[in-house]
Amino acid sequence: MSLSQHLVELRKRLMIAALALVVGMVVAFFITDPVITVITAPIRVIAEQRGDNFSALNFGTVTSAFDMRVRIAFTIGIFLSAPIWMWQVWAFVMPGLTRKEIRYTIGFVGAAIPLFFAGCYVGILIMPHVIELMWSFTPAGGTNFYDAKDYYDFIFKLMIVIGIAFVLPVFLVALNMSGIISGKAILKGWRVAILVASIFAAIATPAADIVSMLMLAGILVVLYFAAAGFALIVDRRRAKRAVDLLPGPPA
Repeated sequence: MSLSQHLVELRKRLMIAALALVVGMVVAFFITDPVITVITAPIRVIAEQRGDNFSALNFGTVTSAFDMRVRIAFTIGIFLSAPIWMWQVWAFVMPGLTRKEIRYTIGFVGAAIPLFFAGCYVGILIMPHVIELMWSFTPAGGTNFYDAKDYYDFIFKLMIVIGIAFVLPVFLVALNMSGIISGKAILKGWRVAILVASIFAAIATPAADIVSMLMLAGILVVLYFAAAGFALIVDRRRAKRAVDLLPGPPA
């Protein structure tokens, strides 16, 4: 295909992906109420523990309530339309890949997507503990009016960061399959991996919430060792194929 044909194809794929996102947002807009109920549950718990009305989600402007719903709809719309826009990206890139690259890409995406959503789910589980723990530092007589925009941004970023952390082991496997790093080298860095996982868990969760911290760090360490084990298997198969391709002894 010529450059102009590639641009036309790209425009077509982008338009389909954008249309899918818009449809996903429209559908998601009508389910924002239960989502808001879930993410504001910690605030209601705090209000019950305080026994007053000085803990609430605050909408500081005329349009902030609508803006929050649009932001939630956009996030959910991305997830709902993911099969369509991901297929459009794949359909545009696939013709330029070799059969081996296609196989690797399918394996990478097939592993990365479930891990990312698992990380987001862990973020949702951790989120109430983080918010309630941060509230515990409020001095006596203080109020907790959470700005809606900042509150949602905090939850969204927490989910994305933990989701990406869950996908990092897949990148290690991809580097191994590309021949950039060996399984032994990955396994050799287990001490550093545990340290990094612990630091990340301490940053992502408040230091005083030991349970959430240990749970997150433990999951990341398990994923790291799983990636190292898979990489060792790949290296062993690669070495076996190399031996099989060696010429035999002369007759």
